[in-house]
Amino acid sequence: MALIDHFSARTETARGEHRFGLATYLAVWRSRRALAKLDARALDDIGIDSEAAQREARRHLWDVPSTWINR
Repeated sequence: MALIDHFSARTETARGEHRFGLATYLAVWRSRRALAKLDARALDDIGIDSEAAQREARRHLWDVPSTWINR
């Protein structure tokens, strides 16, 4: 197993909760940072307004959809 596989793998805690690895957190951070930089035309292409994009970009790294956690 490569080191990046270890960091990117989801692990389960003793209470049955899932945690994400470093690579997943970096991917969330990068995607939110990229979203914050999109112009109005690009945001229109993906169907969201600038306010929603900024709100998503300001979310914490651990604030991800519940469907990501409950897989």
